[in-house]
Amino acid sequence: MFNHKVMIVDSNEKFLGALEKTLTFSGYNTIATQDPYAALDIAAREKPHAILLGLKMPGKSGFQLAHELKSSLELQHIPIIAMTGFFKDGYNILMDMCGIKKCLKKPFNPLDVITEIESVLE
Repeated sequence: MFNHKVMIVDSNEKFLGALEKTLTFSGYNTIATQDPYAALDIAAREKPHAILLGLKMPGKSGFQLAHELKSSLELQHIPIIAMTGFFKDGYNILMDMCGIKKCLKKPFNPLDVITEIESVLE
């Protein structure tokens, strides 16, 4: 767990801050952004071990960003865990198409996010 770098992309500032604190407290190095347009460049520069990705963001959805990440030869190996409070039928198909490994439904227990991160890092 320690020294693993986790990137968080979510448009909700309060949620982002709370999740960043939880992961930092749990021993992860975190990179957080609310900007889905900057996320691809940040991921390329920071090379995280896993990405927590909000699905519903203004301008560019998490599905779009996941597709861009998985289309990049440099970034396609990074496991993506989606996060959403608006899970709908059909999301599983979209997640598979975009290369998203797991999905956490908000609100979730902080321990659940640690468990999911550990499972994709194994």
